[in-house]
Amino acid sequence: MAKTSAVNRNARRERMAERDRTKRAALKAIVMDRSSPVEDRFDATLKLAQLPRNGAKVRVRLRCALTGRPRGNYRKFKLSRNMLRELASSGQIPGMVKASW
Repeated sequence: MAKTSAVNRNARRERMAERDRTKRAALKAIVMDRSSPVEDRFDATLKLAQLPRNGAKVRVRLRCALTGRPRGNYRKFKLSRNMLRELASSGQIPGMVKASW
């Protein structure tokens, strides 16, 4: 089980990223628009820098939904490899069977 503080920190980052998503997208669109004046693009860059860093989507870490493990996760299931194997072996994941050939 991962540290509770790490899991809570990541959850806070997810909330902040969702909250700031539209504002960041609008500012990034202004920055990337080459046809707009340089002053407007520079102002948008400064405003983007003023937003909290934890509001960026790249700061969110994919963690296991059950254990909070930060590595070895499958995005499709939001589970770590350990929990995926355990649940699949016990038949908790529909359609997943152990490979044999």
